[in-house]
Amino acid sequence: MRAEQAPTAPTLPETLPETEPETIPDFVPDEWAETDRPWITIVWNDPVNLMTYVVYVFQKVFGYSLEKSTELMRQVHFDGKAVVSSGTRDQMEIDVKKLHAHGLWATLQKDD
Repeated sequence: MRAEQAPTAPTLPETLPETEPETIPDFVPDEWAETDRPWITIVWNDPVNLMTYVVYVFQKVFGYSLEKSTELMRQVHFDGKAVVSSGTRDQMEIDVKKLHAHGLWATLQKDD
């Protein structure tokens, strides 16, 4: 029987070839503005929840006053939807989850 030889590791060059460093494009805020638009949370009208409950949820989740919560609830009821918050996508995802936990129909989208 013949003993197998262990494979040898490839040898690396002693010096690396000289290359020019990559240039990073300058940051231009106007170019980033389009991708940094705020997101919005929309609550949709549904046949399940009472108007008083929707007002309560808006007060509890967002800390809105009774007047603002009532105004948003009326917009949901009569217009079919209302924008209830805006901000980063991460925050709007959290708001949507909170609204879902309270049984409301909500979605998020980029603000126009």
